[in-house]
Amino acid sequence: MTRSPALTVREITSDQHLAAIAERPSVSFLQTPAWGVVKRDWRSRSVGWFDGDKLVGVALVLYRKAPRIRRYLAYVPEGPSIDWEDAAAAGDLQRWLAPLAEHVKSQGAFGLRMGPMVVTRRWHNATLKAALADPGVTRLRDLPADETTATGTALAEQLTTLGWRPPAEVDGFAAGQPRHLFQLPLEGRSEDDVLKGFNQLWRRNIKKADKSGVVVSSGTGADLPEFHRIYAETAQRDAFTPRPLSYFDGMWAAMTAEAPERLRLYLAHHEGDLVAAATMTRVGTHAWYSYGASTTTKRDVRGSNAIQWRMMQDALAEGCSVYDLRGITDTLSEDDPHAGLIRFKLGTGGQAVEYLGEWDLPISRVLYSAFDLYMKRRS
Repeated sequence: MTRSPALTVREITSDQHLAAIAERPSVSFLQTPAWGVVKRDWRSRSVGWFDGDKLVGVALVLYRKAPRIRRYLAYVPEGPSIDWEDAAAAGDLQRWLAPLAEHVKSQGAFGLRMGPMVVTRRWHNATLKAALADPGVTRLRDLPADETTATGTALAEQLTTLGWRPPAEVDGFAAGQPRHLFQLPLEGRSEDDVLKGFNQLWRRNIKKADKSGVVVSSGTGADLPEFHRIYAETAQRDAFTPRPLSYFDGMWAAMTAEAPERLRLYLAHHEGDLVAAATMTRVGTHAWYSYGASTTTKRDVRGSNAIQWRMMQDALAEGCSVYDLRGITDTLSEDDPHAGLIRFKLGTGGQAVEYLGEWDLPISRVLYSAFDLYMKRRS
């Protein structure tokens, strides 16, 4: 058996990183150089895998400093961007991960965390509807999947063998990036196909917004304070901690400077009143609904549904293959407060997707364990 040549990892420029991203159908927006600018509390670096002089993979690595010592947790959110399918099939994942671990260790990392954007399982819409109606099914993890990928299965086995720690099974939303997401496939579909895939409530709400005179428009950075005003109202109503306006200002500046289509703001007005707003992120053929907000008053005009439909229409028009409604929890129990979230997203006709999740490699086991304990006490 011929062994593949060794790979090396070293820092690359933002331009090199962006050029590599442009050659792929898509990578996560969390793996763009701009995201490193957004995450100002972390030190960020773009790195590349080289086969000789050829750049064959890239990653955005974020470094979080441990308390009181100059050592770091290296974090690759929803990445890295490498040929996971080939690595899984060849059974040589260590060829990719060993040089990454050595590189971050040289930068002072005591541990490495990554969350490959690799699908392991999918549950179709009809399967999820039936599960929600069945009181005997309470967790997505216990529901047989309609699809299980060979790549995801092989990678999980290899990571375990190589000493990586798998993601913990948790209820609700855990720290880090969500493992379970809700996605609407767009490839090969028309607007009419997508609309017909919505449930009756979604179609009725879209029609109601239109008849009520809701107007959806594209916003600019100057509209962020108005977006933030109703976002803060949404946070108070739904009992979550809102991000400050400065966070969105920084995100807008960094991401739109990198690529004009990277981040967009949508505003829904009714008779001059802002009733809903949302942001959409896009990299290549993947579009994400990222932040949404709505007012308590005039919720009956269904501005949020109108915005979602407009974002889906734009994603379709621009050739996207996936419209991603981001995270859902593992729950399928009607008694769980998160059940409403999956029901809302289920109405689009989409499907639940499980990613490989965030895996950890302790480089210094003592420091990794101490940092892990520190983070658990903070949460």
